[in-house]
Amino acid sequence: MTAQRIDIDKVQSTFSGICIDLISASLGGSIVSFSDEFFASASNLITPTAPIQRAGHFIASGAWYDGWETRRHNPSTADWVVIKLGVPSGVVHGVEIDTAFFSGNHAPAVSVQGVFLPGGMPDETTEGRWETILDTQETGPNQRHVWRLERPAEKPVSHVRLNMYPDGGIARFRLLGTVVPVWPDDSEAIVDLAHVANGGFAVSCSDQHYSVKDNLLLPGRGENMGDGWETKRSRQPEHVDWVVVKLGAKGYLEEIIVDTLHFRGNFPQAVEVYGLNAETHDVAADDARWELVVPKSKCAKDTEHAFSSTMMQNVDGKVVSHVKMVIIPDGGVKRLRVFGKRVVGA
Repeated sequence: MTAQRIDIDKVQSTFSGICIDLISASLGGSIVSFSDEFFASASNLITPTAPIQRAGHFIASGAWYDGWETRRHNPSTADWVVIKLGVPSGVVHGVEIDTAFFSGNHAPAVSVQGVFLPGGMPDETTEGRWETILDTQETGPNQRHVWRLERPAEKPVSHVRLNMYPDGGIARFRLLGTVVPVWPDDSEAIVDLAHVANGGFAVSCSDQHYSVKDNLLLPGRGENMGDGWETKRSRQPEHVDWVVVKLGAKGYLEEIIVDTLHFRGNFPQAVEVYGLNAETHDVAADDARWELVVPKSKCAKDTEHAFSSTMMQNVDGKVVSHVKMVIIPDGGVKRLRVFGKRVVGA
């Protein structure tokens, strides 16, 4: 797989608006197995926050590091860790290896492999099925290394294996790509079309000063206010904030849920939801085709505001590809759920 190294100042423009981190712990990414984690846990690799340093802090195994670190003098060619994606499967477009704060003990080189095992887990029988995603690449100390795959793999993967040669430390591992949903066999099933695991994607928003729009589509209801979407306080009359979400598949809307869990003094006063059908990934917030789906509704703290089809308008027989949630005038929302019947083949 041919890869091109990307300058750090171009990472955002290269992947933003298209890709997510497929192995992030916030999505449900998890460590399956590893060769060694003597100095620091492999689970740190998929922590969604940036790595930190605690200089001079020591634990039983040695100096504390926010990353994955193996012991010295590995007799094998490489140390490795196997990770299950946080979504059913995905196509990889880029790889990031961050060696922040590892200097003198960083991994000199890495490679990444992937495999698609629907409903299964890697074992000794999987060995011959691993395919190269990123061929062996040199790394350096205390820096982010990012590669864009010039021709993303056509096959989706459900698990990846990170190899580091021969041993050492890595702070974070990001697998940048797009979700390939696994849909129910029943085409009449009601599913959350906006959920990240089903390919939902937060395309754009008016503001994400305190926490990012992508959190709206994560699994579960989260742990605190920090893993929702929160905008700064507005001071202009008639101000509103908004977020545009592309659904993982076109569908007929059945229910929308706006969850304000953990937002108690900063939830929106009210919310509106709009829908439209488009063929493009990105749709402008001021597109003339938006139709009001959920009329202006009052919000409360710590509440799942559920809007059934009988409470919505402009949805009967209409296919929707994107939704726009408007919060009035500003504030925070934990999750946005858009339940509906998928349009098969659309």
